Amino acid sequence: MIPLRRDGAPGDRIMMSWKIAGLALLTVLATTSAAAAPASTEARIRALEAKVNTAYAANDLPTYFTYYADDLRALFPEGPTTLPAYNADWTAFIKSGGAILSFKDSDMRVQVSPSGDAAIASYLAAVTTRTPGKGDVATTYAETDVWFLRHGQWKIVEIHYSETPKVEGK
Repeated sequence: MIPLRRDGAPGDRIMMSWKIAGLALLTVLATTSAAAAPASTEARIRALEAKVNTAYAANDLPTYFTYYADDLRALFPEGPTTLPAYNADWTAFIKSGGAILSFKDSDMRVQVSPSGDAAIASYLAAVTTRTPGKGDVATTYAETDVWFLRHGQWKIVEIHYSETPKVEGK
């Protein structure tokens, strides 16, 4: 064993080499982990979006509402609302004979926070809705969902849903 000395002898140089190698390894591991986290979080959010939208399209309200946080703020064409009000209104709509007849999302973009505990999913939603007294209406909406990871669970804390403008000739 080479003795450790403070005068720049071989023992000091070897110890310094080990410290530098250790720091380099930690840097590589941290960078790799940080790069992998957003990619895996993005995949997780895309999977959750598929699940929440499948429940929405199936009019499966008990499943659908499990994806929302208790402190949800929803911005809809009818105005802002909360989770309890949204749940009550949508349940009444379905019970009255209303339904989602079809749903197809497109152009989805997912952005993940640097810390990996928040994400935004935005996309277009082509929806055909049956509304009692109005019939079936096909509309395209722009939707943005804000997801937070809280206590190990991803939940939507904010949703913005607005009709896209109609373009003449399309």
